[in-house]
Amino acid sequence: MTIDRQTLRWNGWGPAKQDNPLPDGAPQWGWIRETLGLSVLPSTPAKRLSDITLTPCHLSADDIESFEKIVGNNQVRTDDYERAFHARGKSYHDLLYVRAGDLAVAPDGVIYPRSSAEVQQLITLCADRNIAIVPFGGGSSVVGGVNAHARNAEDKLVTIDTTLMDKILEIDRVSMTARIEAGIYGPALEEKLQAQGLTLGHYPQSFQFSTLGGWVAARGAGQQSNRYGKAEKWLVSTRLATPAGTWSTEETPASAAGPNLNQIVAGSEGTLGIICDATVKIHAIPAAKDYRGYLFKNFEAGVDVAREINHAGIPVAMVRLSDAPETYFFQAFSATGAGGLKSKLQNLFLKWKGLADNPCLMLIGIEGEKETVSWARERTEAICKKGGALAIGSGAGDKWYHGRFNSPYARDPMMDRGVGIDTLETSTHWSNIMNLHQKVTSAIEAAIEDTKAEPAAKGIVMGHVGHSYPDGASLYFTFVFPRDLKDEVGQWQKIKRAASDAILANGGTISHHHGVGTDHTPWMEEEKGSMGLSLLRTLKEKLDPKGIMNPGKLLP
Repeated sequence: MTIDRQTLRWNGWGPAKQDNPLPDGAPQWGWIRETLGLSVLPSTPAKRLSDITLTPCHLSADDIESFEKIVGNNQVRTDDYERAFHARGKSYHDLLYVRAGDLAVAPDGVIYPRSSAEVQQLITLCADRNIAIVPFGGGSSVVGGVNAHARNAEDKLVTIDTTLMDKILEIDRVSMTARIEAGIYGPALEEKLQAQGLTLGHYPQSFQFSTLGGWVAARGAGQQSNRYGKAEKWLVSTRLATPAGTWSTEETPASAAGPNLNQIVAGSEGTLGIICDATVKIHAIPAAKDYRGYLFKNFEAGVDVAREINHAGIPVAMVRLSDAPETYFFQAFSATGAGGLKSKLQNLFLKWKGLADNPCLMLIGIEGEKETVSWARERTEAICKKGGALAIGSGAGDKWYHGRFNSPYARDPMMDRGVGIDTLETSTHWSNIMNLHQKVTSAIEAAIEDTKAEPAAKGIVMGHVGHSYPDGASLYFTFVFPRDLKDEVGQWQKIKRAASDAILANGGTISHHHGVGTDHTPWMEEEKGSMGLSLLRTLKEKLDPKGIMNPGKLLP
């Protein structure tokens, strides 16, 4: 296990012992309170685990003994901490439950196998005894993808945690592929690859606390996906343990022998089996990196430039365009308490350039050989300037790069003060980006307005273009709002429903890279169609006839 579970927060993000990014007295609190239109920020701490009573474990002594015969005595856990840690993922919705002490969906036990052979034996045993299974890696799902939902009140359910399976099994330097066990965390994976001058290049925001298997299972995307690809692009082959036996997918670089079955595994979210290892495409560590910022007068101008960069075929690693609210929020949030002459001069300069009203920040990242990076920087800067952008240098890019995993750490202290913060994402064609952005933003704003607890309260809805392609891009939304402490889950459900309905009604996908889990299943039939869902259900019935694998996820 690359990270000791006991060192992590069971009801929040990151290590249990970490500096609070928003301590009491931090200047950001006053700005947050005023921006959300609140008279006070209430104290809403999470319940301690010692004050919570978990539901009884349904496993029999014989069940536990049988599991221990496969993995060993110390690898089957039924203590409160392990069950609480594995009860849910890390979404805002999940945290509303666990922070309130509602652990009704905690697994009966947590099992830590060390090999694919042990995983297969565990699944076979569970299938024989009709015990449900939730596959678990880092547990960073934000859509209910690892929640321990049993099939019924009498159901037995175990979580199989793969994080002891963290080895690099094979590296093929000629073909530039590596076969890696699925339970390895992002930092450990990159440390081992980079020690040999190699990288996968997959850096999602959850990188520090997510695993290779989870990235594949949810069709995840890293921040530099323009260069390295989403999970389904860098995946070469997988090996799954399923109730029907072990399944290894094809691993040739290309084939016309029917559909590529790797694309069924990518995005299967543990409903077909447990990914034990994966062969992936790897790269040499880039010789040079360049991240820099540009300011646009409005969001549409930035979208046009992002599209042109993609159509020009320039080898960028990332093109990220924040809308005006996101640009303002993060600048104001980080600058609170600052000011003085430097801030005033910056504002005067932006006003002189016509960028003072609603500037939108674009960050462009380029990685590769030094000559390639230099050429791509010149080309992208020329396109940005042609589109009316102000080049602001590498400072903004470097600041983002070095703090790119920090945002989730601010959520826990905000939830301690009655503030809700959640995210959702989608993708669509370039011709529909502006329409979808406006419709989803308006839907979230209206839902927050309809669910506010105080008359003067208001929310903040912001978004950015993240992962981009020749034919379109993803849109990622973050919204901050005062919580309705009398109906927190109901408030979230109304906001989520409004946003998701707007996405499907206006040409977006229900998820670009977070996955489906439980949260998005109500929209799957509209997304896939009845025939598509029928095909997916048939496949699951073939591999998992008793429906023990990750019940309640992906398929409505």
